[in-house]
Amino acid sequence: MSLLEVNDLQVSFVTRMGTNKAVDGISFSVEIGKITAIIGESGSGKSVACYSMLGLIPQPPGRIDGGQALFEGQDLLQMSEAQLREIRGRDIAMIFQDPMTCLNPFMTIGKQLVEPLLYHKDVSKEQAKRRAIELLEEVGIRDPEDTFDNFPHQFSGGMRQRVMIAMALINEPKLLIADEPTTALDVTIQAQILKLIAELQTKRDIGVIFISHDLAVVADIADQIIVMQQGKVVEGGDSQHIFHNAEHPYTQKLLSAIPADSKQPMEDETEPLIQVRKLCTWFEQGKNKKPVKAVNDVSFDINRGEVLGLVGESGSGKSTIGRSILRLVPITSGQVSFDETDVTQLQGGNLKNFRRRMQMIFQDPFASLNPRMTVFDTLAEPLLLHGIANRKTVASGVLKLMDDVGLARNFVRKYPHEFSGGQRQRIAIGRALATSPEFVVADEPVSALDVTIQAQILDLMQDLGKEYGLTMLFVSHDLAVVRHLADRILVLYKGEIVEQGTGEDLFERPQQDYTRQLLQSIPGRALLS
Repeated sequence: MSLLEVNDLQVSFVTRMGTNKAVDGISFSVEIGKITAIIGESGSGKSVACYSMLGLIPQPPGRIDGGQALFEGQDLLQMSEAQLREIRGRDIAMIFQDPMTCLNPFMTIGKQLVEPLLYHKDVSKEQAKRRAIELLEEVGIRDPEDTFDNFPHQFSGGMRQRVMIAMALINEPKLLIADEPTTALDVTIQAQILKLIAELQTKRDIGVIFISHDLAVVADIADQIIVMQQGKVVEGGDSQHIFHNAEHPYTQKLLSAIPADSKQPMEDETEPLIQVRKLCTWFEQGKNKKPVKAVNDVSFDINRGEVLGLVGESGSGKSTIGRSILRLVPITSGQVSFDETDVTQLQGGNLKNFRRRMQMIFQDPFASLNPRMTVFDTLAEPLLLHGIANRKTVASGVLKLMDDVGLARNFVRKYPHEFSGGQRQRIAIGRALATSPEFVVADEPVSALDVTIQAQILDLMQDLGKEYGLTMLFVSHDLAVVRHLADRILVLYKGEIVEQGTGEDLFERPQQDYTRQLLQSIPGRALLS
């Protein structure tokens, strides 16, 4: 039986530049007790379709041009704001993509949890609190009575997402809309969230719309999948059909973008460029508190021309190792040698000269790029700072970098906010390559990108690595991505290396339980193999 029936939904955005058809006549249904996944790249109209049904797109510039969204026989598109307000949070609930921006930082999670219950149900504050604590325990929050009065910043990303799920379920809705609920989460946390949503859906017999850009993420949980491109549904069916008998070229493109192969390791042994010995990077927490041992007694080499993968969950010390090598955080003890020079002893101008040879690609290009600098200024800055170019020659240097990273030259005077996520990451890569470095630390450079854009960036990094002769430390929580790119892989757990080997070794013959746990958490692995 259909819980939600969407017919010929059409949504536009009207701007000074004209009318953009964001959703162009899509139709789909959600059954009671089933999960329908909506898949597509950013800008395909997935979220807009669901937001518009609940009156959550601003009008103007948003505009619903036609169609029906029948929820239990009632058309959501014909309801008043007051009627929708009664349904939102009670009968239809939503899990948003980024819990940190959706949760109120000034309110405890307890107050935010009981708020929708008090609004929609006739219960006392004590009853609401008791129900909220029960639900926090159900979604896997430890010691819910103690954490009830904590603020969002006191939770990890995975725990905040669990709070969002509890908030969505507190009124026992009939339909749950999950909008990219696992984007940028560790694969282990992602697997936990996916399992939790599937279990709660079965236990409560509710319908679920699961929005994602990643087909592999929904492989194990979706009953039905619809694929959207440029506002239209291009293909639909059950998981088996989509994964094994996909007909539309766009669906096939999404499938082919999922990393599934191991890179062949380097044939020729070369001498180490980077040597890390007994590295410790600890962070003090204040008086009478034990320091956080982010990196503890780690040793490894990175050979010239090699891509070394570094995998592990958030908090395992991956990024701290990369930043320690580049001297971006203070090292507690140990030695880092770059081309037989002890980097830990460099100061002032000597350190600046070495940083020309060592660069970093940060995880979030929107945060690492200066919003007040154009692409030209961003790429010109390292060229001028290190004396690689002067005012007369800098323009040609910038344009070459634009060509190298696949950006059109006429974008050179644009600002970061005018680009997509993938384009911003290309700018960040260009900035890192401006000094022609020998060594690059790539810190989660594709974690929040669509799978197709991710595949483009990975291919770009491989090509540029060969062209520039780069040695690279590639940091990621995703073993499948690292397997595709790295010659060797180190597995990090709580600041220590627990296993290392080639991608084939780790995938086929893992030695440690933690590595097996990471492998089992890769979404859709069984269906895709």
